[in-house]
Amino acid sequence: MTQSFKEIVAWQKAHHFVLQVYKACAVFPNYERFGLCSQFQRAAVSIAANIAEGYRRESLNEKLRFLNISQGSLEECRYYILLAHDLNYIDNDTYNNLNASIEEASRLLNAYFRGLKERNVL
Repeated sequence: MTQSFKEIVAWQKAHHFVLQVYKACAVFPNYERFGLCSQFQRAAVSIAANIAEGYRRESLNEKLRFLNISQGSLEECRYYILLAHDLNYIDNDTYNNLNASIEEASRLLNAYFRGLKERNVL
C-alpha cells in the first residue's frame, strides 16, 4: 500500500504532463491567456488533482469516480493538444512530446482504474 498519492505512477506521469502543458502555454499568443491557455492548464491540472483527491477517498466507488473525472479531463487535453497544433500555437516537436506524454499518462491511469476495480483495493 502506498503512503501518498505521489507514489502512484499514474499521478507522477500526470504531474509531468501538467508541467509540459504550462511550458507549452508560455508561447501561446497573449490573447489566449484567458482562453485556450487557461482551459488547457485547468484540464491538465484536473488530471493529477483528481488522482490525488481520489487517493484518500474511503469507498471504492468514490475513488473510481475521481479517477473517471481524471480520465475525462485527460481526453479534454487530447483535444487541446490538437487544437493548439492546428492553430500553430505549438510546433511539431511540442505536439509530439505532449501526445507521447498524455498517452503514457492515459495508459497508466486506465491501468490504475482497472486494477482498483478488479481487485476492490481501497
